[in-house]
Amino acid sequence: MKAFTALAATELRLLFRDPASLFFMMAFPLMLLVLKRGDSGAVPGYVAMVVAIGGMGALPGIVASYRERKVLKRLAVTPISPVLLLGAQLVAQVAAGLAGSVLLVVAAIALFGAKAPGNVLLLAVAFLLCSVMVCSLGFVIAAVVRNTRGASLIGMLVMFPMIFLAGAAVPRTALPESLRRIGDFLPLTPGVEALGDAWSGTAAAFPLLILTGIIVAATAVAAALFRWE
Repeated sequence: MKAFTALAATELRLLFRDPASLFFMMAFPLMLLVLKRGDSGAVPGYVAMVVAIGGMGALPGIVASYRERKVLKRLAVTPISPVLLLGAQLVAQVAAGLAGSVLLVVAAIALFGAKAPGNVLLLAVAFLLCSVMVCSLGFVIAAVVRNTRGASLIGMLVMFPMIFLAGAAVPRTALPESLRRIGDFLPLTPGVEALGDAWSGTAAAFPLLILTGIIVAATAVAAALFRWE
Protein backbone atom coordinates (compact mmCIF):
# COMPACT_ATOMS: atom_id res chain seq x y z
CA MET A 1 0.00 0.00 0.00
CA LYS A 2 2.86 2.38 0.78
CA ALA A 3 4.45 1.65 -2.60
CA PHE A 4 1.18 2.34 -4.40
CA THR A 5 0.60 5.59 -2.49
CA ALA A 6 4.14 6.74 -3.29
CA LEU A 7 3.67 5.88 -6.97
CA ALA A 8 0.34 7.74 -7.14
CA ALA A 9 1.86 10.79 -5.45
CA THR A 10 4.78 10.75 -7.90
CA GLU A 11 2.46 10.43 -10.90
CA LEU A 12 0.38 13.33 -9.62
CA ARG A 13 3.45 15.53 -9.16
CA LEU A 14 4.55 14.75 -12.70
CA LEU A 15 1.13 15.72 -14.01
CA PHE A 16 1.20 19.05 -12.22
CA ARG A 17 4.70 19.75 -13.58
CA ASP A 18 3.37 19.49 -17.13
CA PRO A 19 2.39 23.01 -18.31
CA ALA A 20 -0.07 21.65 -20.90
CA SER A 21 -1.92 19.54 -18.32
CA LEU A 22 -2.08 22.45 -15.89
CA PHE A 23 -3.43 24.82 -18.53
CA PHE A 24 -6.09 22.57 -20.03
CA MET A 25 -7.27 21.03 -16.74
CA MET A 26 -7.12 24.18 -14.59
CA ALA A 27 -7.00 27.43 -16.57
CA PHE A 28 -8.85 26.58 -19.79
CA PRO A 29 -12.20 25.64 -18.12
CA LEU A 30 -12.01 28.83 -16.04
CA MET A 31 -11.52 30.86 -19.22
CA LEU A 32 -14.60 29.24 -20.74
CA LEU A 33 -16.53 29.96 -17.54
CA VAL A 34 -15.61 33.64 -17.77
CA LEU A 35 -16.80 33.72 -21.39
CA LYS A 36 -20.05 32.13 -20.22
CA ARG A 37 -20.30 34.76 -17.45
CA GLY A 38 -20.47 32.11 -14.76
CA ASP A 39 -23.43 30.23 -16.20
CA SER A 40 -24.04 27.43 -13.69
CA GLY A 41 -25.63 25.28 -16.38
CA ALA A 42 -22.29 25.05 -18.17
CA VAL A 43 -20.33 23.85 -15.13
CA PRO A 44 -21.22 20.10 -15.28
CA GLY A 45 -20.15 19.97 -18.92
CA TYR A 46 -16.88 21.71 -18.12
CA VAL A 47 -16.23 19.20 -15.34
CA ALA A 48 -16.69 16.40 -17.88
CA MET A 49 -14.30 18.22 -20.19
CA VAL A 50 -11.66 18.46 -17.45
CA VAL A 51 -11.66 14.71 -16.82
CA ALA A 52 -11.78 13.92 -20.55
CA ILE A 53 -8.68 16.05 -21.14
CA GLY A 54 -6.81 14.03 -18.53
CA GLY A 55 -8.18 10.57 -19.27
CA MET A 56 -8.16 10.65 -23.06
CA GLY A 57 -5.90 13.59 -23.89
CA ALA A 58 -2.99 12.91 -21.55
CA LEU A 59 -3.16 9.35 -20.20
CA PRO A 60 -2.66 7.39 -23.48
CA GLY A 61 0.62 9.16 -24.26
CA ILE A 62 1.91 8.76 -20.71
CA VAL A 63 1.19 5.02 -20.59
CA ALA A 64 2.58 4.49 -24.09
CA SER A 65 5.77 6.32 -23.11
CA TYR A 66 6.22 4.00 -20.12
CA ARG A 67 5.96 0.99 -22.43
CA GLU A 68 8.17 2.56 -25.12
CA ARG A 69 10.91 3.36 -22.59
CA LYS A 70 10.68 -0.20 -21.18
CA VAL A 71 9.56 1.08 -17.77
CA LEU A 72 6.75 -1.46 -17.55
CA LYS A 73 9.03 -4.30 -18.64
CA ARG A 74 11.61 -3.43 -16.00
CA LEU A 75 8.96 -3.15 -13.29
CA ALA A 76 7.74 -6.64 -14.15
CA VAL A 77 10.91 -8.13 -12.61
CA THR A 78 10.75 -6.01 -9.45
CA PRO A 79 8.51 -6.27 -6.37
CA ILE A 80 6.52 -3.32 -7.81
CA SER A 81 4.13 -4.73 -10.40
CA PRO A 82 3.59 -2.68 -13.56
CA VAL A 83 -0.13 -2.96 -12.78
CA LEU A 84 0.54 -0.79 -9.72
CA LEU A 85 2.03 1.91 -11.94
CA LEU A 86 -1.01 1.88 -14.21
CA GLY A 87 -3.28 2.01 -11.16
CA ALA A 88 -1.26 4.90 -9.78
CA GLN A 89 -1.66 6.74 -13.09
CA LEU A 90 -5.43 6.20 -12.87
CA VAL A 91 -5.52 7.60 -9.32
CA ALA A 92 -3.36 10.55 -10.35
CA GLN A 93 -5.63 11.40 -13.28
CA VAL A 94 -8.75 11.22 -11.09
CA ALA A 95 -7.07 13.39 -8.43
CA ALA A 96 -5.93 15.96 -11.01
CA GLY A 97 -9.41 16.04 -12.50
CA LEU A 98 -10.86 16.50 -9.03
CA ALA A 99 -8.53 19.43 -8.35
CA GLY A 100 -9.47 21.12 -11.62
CA SER A 101 -13.18 20.46 -11.07
CA VAL A 102 -13.18 21.77 -7.49
CA LEU A 103 -11.38 24.91 -8.65
CA LEU A 104 -13.98 25.36 -11.38
CA VAL A 105 -16.97 24.82 -9.08
CA VAL A 106 -15.60 27.11 -6.36
CA ALA A 107 -14.91 29.85 -8.91
CA ALA A 108 -18.40 29.51 -10.40
CA ILE A 109 -20.07 29.82 -7.01
CA ALA A 110 -17.77 32.32 -5.30
CA LEU A 111 -16.99 34.64 -8.20
CA PHE A 112 -20.08 34.41 -10.35
CA GLY A 113 -22.77 33.49 -7.84
CA ALA A 114 -23.63 30.29 -9.69
CA LYS A 115 -26.18 27.93 -8.21
CA ALA A 116 -24.60 25.32 -5.91
CA PRO A 117 -24.90 21.61 -6.75
CA GLY A 118 -28.30 20.19 -5.87
CA ASN A 119 -26.99 16.76 -4.83
CA VAL A 120 -23.33 16.73 -3.76
CA LEU A 121 -23.19 12.97 -3.08
CA LEU A 122 -24.65 12.11 -6.47
CA LEU A 123 -22.30 14.61 -8.08
CA ALA A 124 -19.32 12.87 -6.45
CA VAL A 125 -20.50 9.48 -7.74
CA ALA A 126 -21.07 10.87 -11.23
CA PHE A 127 -17.65 12.52 -11.19
CA LEU A 128 -15.90 9.32 -10.12
CA LEU A 129 -17.64 7.17 -12.72
CA CYS A 130 -17.05 9.72 -15.48
CA SER A 131 -13.37 10.03 -14.53
CA VAL A 132 -12.77 6.27 -14.45
CA MET A 133 -14.72 5.86 -17.69
CA VAL A 134 -12.56 8.28 -19.69
CA CYS A 135 -9.42 6.77 -18.17
CA SER A 136 -10.55 3.29 -19.21
CA LEU A 137 -10.94 4.60 -22.76
CA GLY A 138 -7.47 6.11 -22.45
CA PHE A 139 -6.07 2.71 -21.52
CA VAL A 140 -7.75 1.19 -24.59
CA ILE A 141 -6.05 3.78 -26.80
CA ALA A 142 -2.70 3.08 -25.11
CA ALA A 143 -3.23 -0.66 -25.63
CA VAL A 144 -3.98 -0.30 -29.33
CA VAL A 145 -1.45 2.42 -30.25
CA ARG A 146 1.99 1.32 -29.08
CA ASN A 147 4.13 4.48 -29.52
CA THR A 148 3.99 7.68 -27.51
CA ARG A 149 3.33 10.16 -30.30
CA GLY A 150 0.69 8.00 -31.90
CA ALA A 151 -1.14 7.39 -28.63
CA SER A 152 -1.10 11.09 -27.77
CA LEU A 153 -2.35 12.04 -31.22
CA ILE A 154 -5.15 9.46 -31.28
CA GLY A 155 -6.16 10.44 -27.75
CA MET A 156 -6.50 14.07 -28.80
CA LEU A 157 -8.32 13.18 -32.02
CA VAL A 158 -10.84 11.16 -30.01
CA MET A 159 -11.14 13.62 -27.14
CA PHE A 160 -11.67 16.95 -28.91
CA PRO A 161 -14.64 16.01 -31.13
CA MET A 162 -16.17 14.12 -28.22
CA ILE A 163 -16.21 17.06 -25.80
CA PHE A 164 -18.06 19.14 -28.40
CA LEU A 165 -20.51 16.51 -29.61
CA ALA A 166 -21.25 15.14 -26.12
CA GLY A 167 -22.24 18.54 -24.76
CA ALA A 168 -19.23 19.18 -22.56
CA ALA A 169 -17.86 22.28 -24.30
CA VAL A 170 -21.16 23.55 -25.75
CA PRO A 171 -24.76 22.55 -24.96
CA ARG A 172 -26.03 19.82 -27.25
CA THR A 173 -29.15 21.89 -27.87
CA ALA A 174 -26.96 24.33 -29.80
CA LEU A 175 -25.84 21.60 -32.22
CA PRO A 176 -27.55 20.62 -35.47
CA GLU A 177 -29.78 17.58 -35.27
CA SER A 178 -27.33 15.41 -37.23
CA LEU A 179 -24.52 16.15 -34.75
CA ARG A 180 -26.81 15.57 -31.78
CA ARG A 181 -27.58 12.10 -33.13
CA ILE A 182 -23.86 11.34 -33.30
CA GLY A 183 -23.48 12.59 -29.73
CA ASP A 184 -26.16 10.15 -28.57
CA PHE A 185 -23.71 7.28 -29.10
CA LEU A 186 -20.58 8.84 -27.58
CA PRO A 187 -19.40 7.51 -24.20
CA LEU A 188 -18.90 11.00 -22.74
CA THR A 189 -22.55 11.92 -23.29
CA PRO A 190 -23.90 9.90 -20.32
CA GLY A 191 -21.08 11.42 -18.24
CA VAL A 192 -22.27 14.93 -19.06
CA GLU A 193 -25.86 13.87 -18.39
CA ALA A 194 -25.01 12.27 -15.04
CA LEU A 195 -23.07 15.34 -13.90
CA GLY A 196 -25.85 17.65 -15.08
CA ASP A 197 -28.52 15.61 -13.29
CA ALA A 198 -26.53 15.63 -10.06
CA TRP A 199 -25.88 19.36 -10.34
CA SER A 200 -29.61 20.05 -10.73
CA GLY A 201 -30.44 17.62 -7.92
CA THR A 202 -32.20 15.11 -10.14
CA ALA A 203 -31.47 11.46 -9.40
CA ALA A 204 -31.16 9.55 -12.69
CA ALA A 205 -29.73 6.04 -12.56
CA PHE A 206 -29.58 5.28 -16.29
CA PRO A 207 -26.54 7.46 -17.18
CA LEU A 208 -24.67 6.02 -14.18
CA LEU A 209 -25.42 2.48 -15.33
CA ILE A 210 -24.22 3.31 -18.84
CA LEU A 211 -20.97 4.73 -17.44
CA THR A 212 -20.46 1.59 -15.35
CA GLY A 213 -21.04 -0.62 -18.38
CA ILE A 214 -18.53 1.35 -20.46
CA ILE A 215 -15.94 1.04 -17.67
CA VAL A 216 -16.36 -2.73 -17.51
CA ALA A 217 -16.25 -3.17 -21.30
CA ALA A 218 -13.32 -0.81 -21.89
CA THR A 219 -11.32 -2.32 -19.04
CA ALA A 220 -11.85 -5.80 -20.46
CA VAL A 221 -10.75 -4.66 -23.93
CA ALA A 222 -7.68 -2.85 -22.58
CA ALA A 223 -6.67 -5.86 -20.48
CA ALA A 224 -7.02 -8.20 -23.47
CA LEU A 225 -5.03 -6.00 -25.86
CA PHE A 226 -2.43 -4.43 -23.58
CA ARG A 227 1.20 -5.55 -23.90
CA TRP A 228 3.96 -4.60 -21.48
CA GLU A 229 6.46 -4.03 -24.31
